[in-house]
Amino acid sequence: MSWIGYASLSAVLAGLVAILGKIGVRGVDSTLATTVRAAIMFGALLAVALARGAMHDLWTVDRRAMLYIALSGLAGAGSWLCYFRALQVGDALRVAPVDRLSGAVTLVLAAFVLGERAPVSAWVGTAVMVIGAVIVARS
Repeated sequence: MSWIGYASLSAVLAGLVAILGKIGVRGVDSTLATTVRAAIMFGALLAVALARGAMHDLWTVDRRAMLYIALSGLAGAGSWLCYFRALQVGDALRVAPVDRLSGAVTLVLAAFVLGERAPVSAWVGTAVMVIGAVIVARS
């Protein structure tokens, strides 16, 4: 499958996360809900890694790469905590588009931190996404 196929599948699954998460956090502490979600994800990911034989590479990952993977994990944990709390106190139809502005943040960081060059169309598309998220959040 190409990157667009994986990205499209990710978008569909992320949409399910919003709906299932919104239903799940009713009457449940959002931190507890996030912790349960993380535990389920850990089990599923470990099963996939073991099935693919990827775990034997764990001890060969260099320290710098592992540091950035760990920092990514911490950022992800913070994101999940905020996301589930937002779902608990807000409408899923407003929370999800604002959360997906992570794409806009990624574009800016990729350009300035990683030195990636985005075409003008990517900047325009991102601006449209931001405007759309603002419109949905305010409606």
